[in-house]
Amino acid sequence: MEGSKLEQLWSLTAIPDVTWQMVVMWGVVAVLFYLAVWRQFEPLLLIPIAFGALLANLPTEGLVNAPVNGEAGGLYYYISMGVKLEIFPPLIFLGVGALTDFGPLIANPRTLLLGAAAQFGVFATFFGATMLGFTPQEASAIGIIGGADGPTSIFLANKLAPDLLAPIAVAAYSYMALVPMIQPPIMRALTTEAERKIRMQSLRPVSRLEKLIFAALVTIVVILLVPAASALIGMLMLGNFLRESLVTERLTKAAQNEVVNVTTILLGTSVGITMTGERFLDASTLKILALGIVAFGVSTAAGVLMAKLMNLVSKTKINPLIGSAGVSAVPMAARVSHNEGQRADPNNYLLMHAMGPNVAGVIGTAVVAGYFIAWFGG
Repeated sequence: MEGSKLEQLWSLTAIPDVTWQMVVMWGVVAVLFYLAVWRQFEPLLLIPIAFGALLANLPTEGLVNAPVNGEAGGLYYYISMGVKLEIFPPLIFLGVGALTDFGPLIANPRTLLLGAAAQFGVFATFFGATMLGFTPQEASAIGIIGGADGPTSIFLANKLAPDLLAPIAVAAYSYMALVPMIQPPIMRALTTEAERKIRMQSLRPVSRLEKLIFAALVTIVVILLVPAASALIGMLMLGNFLRESLVTERLTKAAQNEVVNVTTILLGTSVGITMTGERFLDASTLKILALGIVAFGVSTAAGVLMAKLMNLVSKTKINPLIGSAGVSAVPMAARVSHNEGQRADPNNYLLMHAMGPNVAGVIGTAVVAGYFIAWFGG
C-alpha cells in the first residue's frame, strides 16, 4: 500500500519528464546568469533571456501551451505574441529613440559613413552563411547579428527565419554584452598608437530645431527608400522627436523608463522561452554562434578601416577608434571607443564623437534589415 502511494506521488511530479537536453540547457542558462550577474554583461537583457530559457527547459504546465477545446492557452502563449506580431522590437526602438541624442551625428555628419561601414560585417556574414548552407532568408537574419542590435535581430529573424529566432537572439545579445571584450583587441590590431592618440575638434552645438528636422527628415527619407523598415525607423524617430520637442516630458519619461523596461522583460523572456534543448542543441546553432562572432568582428574592423581611409582624404582627422562604434550597441560601443582612446592618452575624450557613428549604426542596421525583408520576405 505504501509503495503504491509513493508511486502515485512520483507520478504527480514532473521529474520523469526531464530530458538530457534540458539538463544541458541548464548549464547554458548558468553561463548566461554568470555573465549577467557576476560579470554584469548586459544584465537587463541577459537575465530575462536566461530565466525564460530556464522555464523553457523545465516540464512546465500552463506556460506555453496553445488553447485547446476552448480552454485558455499558457501565459507565454499570449505574451510571445508580442514577438510574433512584431510589437516588442519597435517598442524597444521607441525607448532607444527617447534615450538617444542625435546631436553628435548632426554636428559631424561624415560619421554616418562609419555607421554605414559597420554594415559590411552584415553582408559579409550573409554571404558566409549562404556558403554554409543556410537559405537567403536565414542568412539575412544571421548576418544582422553583425549590427549588434538585438531588437532588430529579433524583428528580422521573426519575419524571415522564425525557427532560428532563439540562437540568433542569444548570439546577438550575448555579443552585445561582450563588446568590451571583443572589440578592443581588433581596434588595437588595426591602429597605431599615434592614431589612437588623435584628438578631434570639439563638436558644434546643435539646436533643438535641427534635431527635430533631422528626426522628421530621416523618417521620411528612410521610409520612402526602404518602406519595410517603417516600424523600426518610425518608432525610433517618434521616441527621439518626443525627447527633442521638450514639451512632452511625461511621454518621454514613459518611453525611456516604463515602456522600455516592461517591454525588455517581456521580450527577453519571450525569446528565452523558445530556447528548448531540442531546438537549441543542434549543429545550426553552433554555426550561428560562430557566424555571429565573425559578423561582429568584421563590422568592428570595417568601421575602424573606414575611419583610416577617410583620414587619407580629409584635412580634419578622425580618431579611427570611433569607427568601431559604428555597430549599434548604444551606448556601450561608444564607451569602448572612449576607453581605448584614454588608454593611449588619458586626456583624450572621444565619447561624444563616438556617439555619432554609434547612432548612425542604429539607423543603418534598421535600413539593412528593411532591405533584407523587402528582398527576401516575399
